[in-house]
Amino acid sequence: MKRRNFLKNSVFTTVGTMLIPQFLQAQEYGIKKDQNGKILVVIQLSGGNDGLNTVIPYRNDIYYRERPALAIGNDKVLKLTDEIGLNPALESLRRLYDEGRVSILNNVGYPNPDRSHFRSMDIWQTGSNADEYLTTGWLGRYLDASCAGCTIKPHHMLEIDDTLSLAMKGQKANGLAMLDPQKLYRQTRNGMAENLAKTYKGHGDEHDQVSYLYKTLADTESSAEYLFEKGNLKHRLADYPNSELGKSLRTIAELITSGVDTQVYYVSLSGFDTHVGQRNQQDKLLIQYAEAVSFFVDDLKKQGHLDRTMVMTFSEFGRRVKQNGSNGTDHGTANNVFLIGGPARSSVIYNEAPNLIDLDGGDLRYSLDFRDLYSSLLKDWLVADDKAILGKSFAGLRGLV
Repeated sequence: MKRRNFLKNSVFTTVGTMLIPQFLQAQEYGIKKDQNGKILVVIQLSGGNDGLNTVIPYRNDIYYRERPALAIGNDKVLKLTDEIGLNPALESLRRLYDEGRVSILNNVGYPNPDRSHFRSMDIWQTGSNADEYLTTGWLGRYLDASCAGCTIKPHHMLEIDDTLSLAMKGQKANGLAMLDPQKLYRQTRNGMAENLAKTYKGHGDEHDQVSYLYKTLADTESSAEYLFEKGNLKHRLADYPNSELGKSLRTIAELITSGVDTQVYYVSLSGFDTHVGQRNQQDKLLIQYAEAVSFFVDDLKKQGHLDRTMVMTFSEFGRRVKQNGSNGTDHGTANNVFLIGGPARSSVIYNEAPNLIDLDGGDLRYSLDFRDLYSSLLKDWLVADDKAILGKSFAGLRGLV
């Protein structure tokens, strides 16, 4: 195994919550930006969120027939159009919709869908075909494609977590996973990295693995200081919900407001694998999601950063149309996606409601390829070469961003 591949995939050491070899990749290559100032925040709803009980076709009799215990009553739906509305747990999101900050995409998926959590998530995170296996993520390749001739800069893609998702891993450069800049800073103040870098006399050879690791430690220490100094307490202005997602979005808002040179943020909310007793579990998660996002949007708007920030929310697949025998739903296929933020304009439901008559073995058929969405975000929002990053041309979604 080559040195870089070994280090990239090993768990040799951590500082705080960050895998160090992943950090060095981000530090070495940086990102060359046209500096359009745009920011993308990706929220992953892990487990397969039930899209039909999120964006609800409340006038469709089949929805109520197939879900006698799960369907949201017509009188409770937060109606957006004559056909569809939101789960009442998304009351905070409805307000953002009324303010012109939300786009809803229905029936998003890909050909020959896979119902495995792990495989479908890999497909979404890499932007691959269903029968194609990639080892780099679509955002990692964005970082790769953006760094030709660039200078060294830290943290252009941050995941608020203790591990780095495949979406953030490139061939040459990776994003950085961390939970809290202050905690990371404190845990790197013991001088270990600096002392190791000073005492070890390596060969200075790129292929010297020990030199490479010691250099990584030193780079980690200096960059932890950068994050701490740029994102310090003076920017902690909003009182976010005391949930994991609320804390993560607060950290992201602080970093954005602080001026940290980061274009992409990634965060996950888990628990959406609702095979049993779905209503209570999903409602709690959707409330947590909507409240955290609402605080985040309001905070960025107050600080003057919302117009340049786009939040994309997705899940690896939806659920089956028919409820199961445990008052839950099983793994399905196509799903909805939310885009929130950017310049104020009329909120839109981008395409048609789910077709509950023409199903694929009991599952929704996709009508929007998720890579068309990626293409638009890359080309129109991040100003990148979407074809080079995705490996082929996609039509994109006109007027979406």
